[in-house]
Amino acid sequence: MRAVTAPEPGGPDALVVSEHPDPTAGPGEVVIDVVASAVNRADTLQRQGFYPPPQGASDVLGLECSGRVSDVGAGVEGFAVGDEVCALLAGGGYAEKVAVPAGQVMPVPSGVDLVTAAALPEVACTVWSNVFMVAHLRPEETLLVHGGAGGIGNVAIQLAKAYGARVLTTAGTAEKRAFCEQLGADRAIDYHEEDFVAVAKEQGGVDVILDNMGGKYLDRNVSALATEGRLVVIGMQGGSKAELDLGKLLSKRGAVIATSLRARPTEEKAAICAAVVEHVWPLVSEGKVRTTVHDTVPLDEVSRAHELMGSGAHTGKIVLSIGS
Repeated sequence: MRAVTAPEPGGPDALVVSEHPDPTAGPGEVVIDVVASAVNRADTLQRQGFYPPPQGASDVLGLECSGRVSDVGAGVEGFAVGDEVCALLAGGGYAEKVAVPAGQVMPVPSGVDLVTAAALPEVACTVWSNVFMVAHLRPEETLLVHGGAGGIGNVAIQLAKAYGARVLTTAGTAEKRAFCEQLGADRAIDYHEEDFVAVAKEQGGVDVILDNMGGKYLDRNVSALATEGRLVVIGMQGGSKAELDLGKLLSKRGAVIATSLRARPTEEKAAICAAVVEHVWPLVSEGKVRTTVHDTVPLDEVSRAHELMGSGAHTGKIVLSIGS
């Protein structure tokens, strides 16, 4: 099978498409003939040597995929050869085939085409696990999501609105802010010209913040929290280190939580996927939550897909077309 790795850290040109052995389904696994995968920022970090796969995971890039089941391992129930599925991966999505623990495989939501489905698992699992399972966002609370026009951000906006929350988001261009408001954001903040802390305080503070910036925004995020607010950090685009004013956090009875999805145990990922199928997929099927695909790029042009991701010019997800 063809698959993409980064044998040496570097820019988009470091990505290599080459032949690899076909995977087989071990106990509790299924093999998927991949139709599409999606590009995530974590993939670009792995390419640069900053985000190695967990121990035992494939060095092939790709944290999600869609396709058809081609092999079922011992002990697997609920899936059969030919089923159209999508999956959350620890790696291996940029390939023509991938072996996946069955608990991380999900049916494609009704009404979603198989290529678009590749852009759902990572964002849906990230948003549901962090905003709802960890931060426990409730109806009528306020969520602030940074980077609302990105893949995670736009699904966070829609899910929070579907569950009755108020949503603030940050975005860097007028086009992206309009996109966020079309998705349901109550206020899209121009982070170049406006202070999101001031906007949050106008609302009495925010109850939950979903943050991908890390150190750069830590102090300002804490300032933006309401009493008993919860800050969930899922990325470090703004660095990994910052000073935390515990007095400020204590005065708000607030919480700062840092989480990751890729390195979680298989059992935890399976529980998250099951919750997504139960709570998110019905909303996707009803059209209340959708993933936006900015561009679909052939696997052989994977370097171009990474260049687009790095440019920040995209709105929504970038999908790699692999099979048919």
